Amino acid sequence: MSYVIAFLVAGAITALCQWVIMRFPRLTPTHVLVALTTLGALLGAFGLYDEFIKWAGAGALIPVSGFGASITQGVLHEVQRLGWEGLFTGVFEIVGLGLAAAILFAFLAGLVARPRG
Repeated sequence: MSYVIAFLVAGAITALCQWVIMRFPRLTPTHVLVALTTLGALLGAFGLYDEFIKWAGAGALIPVSGFGASITQGVLHEVQRLGWEGLFTGVFEIVGLGLAAAILFAFLAGLVARPRG
């Protein structure tokens, strides 16, 4: 059942974002990306995104709003541990490995792929 909930939640988030892009043509996908990341970060800062993750599972973690919540969670943890310096070191505490993997695989894909044109 948790797979079904995760699928439906991620699909609903994606459908909502697509509706926003179609309804407001001046907004680009970049605007929606930034809005979702910021929304996830704000909800994560107030502890609301953790409750959403408990209910929706991977359906809440996979969209980019989960990335924003993870950044905030890392910052809050490091601020408690180090003080104000955690504002700078905590940003990559949780998401650093994922970012490094994304950069590595994008580089490898760039070596293998052939550019068009």
